[in-house]
Amino acid sequence: MSHTNTGPLLIAGARLPDGSRADILIEDGRVSEVGTGLSRAGSRRIDADGLVALPGLVDLHTHLREPGYEAGETILTGTRAAAAGGFTAVFAMPNTSPVADTAGVVEQELALGEAAGYATVQPIGAVTVGQKGERLAELGAMADSRARVRVFSDDGFCVHDPLIMRRALEYVKAFDGVIAQHAQDPRLTEGAQMNEGAVSAELGLAGWPAVAEESIIARDVLLAEHVGSRLHVCHLSTAGSVDIIRWAKKRGIPVTAEVTPHHLLLTDERVRGYDARYKVNPPLRRAEDVQAVREGLADGTIDIVATDHAPHPAEHKSCEWQAAANGMVGLESALRVVHSAMVETGLLSWTDIARVMSETPARIGRLAGHGMPIAAGQPAEITLYDPSVRGTFTEGDLRGRSENSPYLGTELPGSVRWSIHRGRPTLADGVIVPEPAS
Repeated sequence: MSHTNTGPLLIAGARLPDGSRADILIEDGRVSEVGTGLSRAGSRRIDADGLVALPGLVDLHTHLREPGYEAGETILTGTRAAAAGGFTAVFAMPNTSPVADTAGVVEQELALGEAAGYATVQPIGAVTVGQKGERLAELGAMADSRARVRVFSDDGFCVHDPLIMRRALEYVKAFDGVIAQHAQDPRLTEGAQMNEGAVSAELGLAGWPAVAEESIIARDVLLAEHVGSRLHVCHLSTAGSVDIIRWAKKRGIPVTAEVTPHHLLLTDERVRGYDARYKVNPPLRRAEDVQAVREGLADGTIDIVATDHAPHPAEHKSCEWQAAANGMVGLESALRVVHSAMVETGLLSWTDIARVMSETPARIGRLAGHGMPIAAGQPAEITLYDPSVRGTFTEGDLRGRSENSPYLGTELPGSVRWSIHRGRPTLADGVIVPEPAS
């Protein structure tokens, strides 16, 4: 598929994140002009009255499942889900089969993303060979490959060995890389089924204690300080974790952190019905933790929102709780959930949303061409969102291959109307474009 553009696109009367209204003219994949009363002969016009124009959303934590687990998702279906949610770029986690621990696998993922055309797919490389935690993967080869990998993670597994973690942090300094840690002490969480607390005690389910996350984060921020390297903490979920990141940032340690939409909205009370759609790692936590991560995101302690979009075939979820897989799909619902948890509560503005869901994730991942403010000369990566509507989230809102969303039947604010990637719509008035790259 080629990426030729089919003439100018004029977005009329959009609301920019700062609240001002503007027309946005797009030509040859870039924003050519932002102003009022714009017109261009032969342009396609989008009436954006009442729509917020955000820089295209960037997800630093997506599971696309290809290669190896295509029953759950593919790069094509996953990037369609991304476009439906307003994302123009996604970072693909390496827990595939084969694991993305070599230049060959990350280059294959990059090419599949380019062929699909719905969003930029930036592969994340594994930290260790096969994500086994025993020896470092080919970090340099993946960094030098056509995929230019800058984020490395064993997500799904913790890099538990402190010496391996130290070496990884030291190694990636050479090319300004970052290690994204899944903070979970495996010994403290053996057999864990949900958050350890009052609800787990009542239900008789083995608990996943907050300290299993917090102890790894504490160790890793000290290692990052010791070697002077960048650390990123994946899906932070507890009040104690927020405190540790806050402390580390005050010390000037180069650490960034993400929170998922589900940890901003849902609590471990959801587990009472044993509905496996609510089974996730790290688990849904207490109401106090939800409040703490909201405050941490609002005050800048937590840098970004990342979806941890984790699709699974139906049979991996429609079984008893203990046997069910961890994970939730999240791309299509992310902006609406964050709108509910953070904007409607007055904790974040739309300017803040542009920062935590586009600008900063692109910067942490060193992804060129994304996360830029909407301005003349910038790449045309834009999301148009209607904040004025409300609706029930249904299976019809899901555009990927799996339906394990925790929000089905939930009323959420807002609606993603348009996603524009490389100057072309991938989502047009709420409808996925059949072949955006053709």
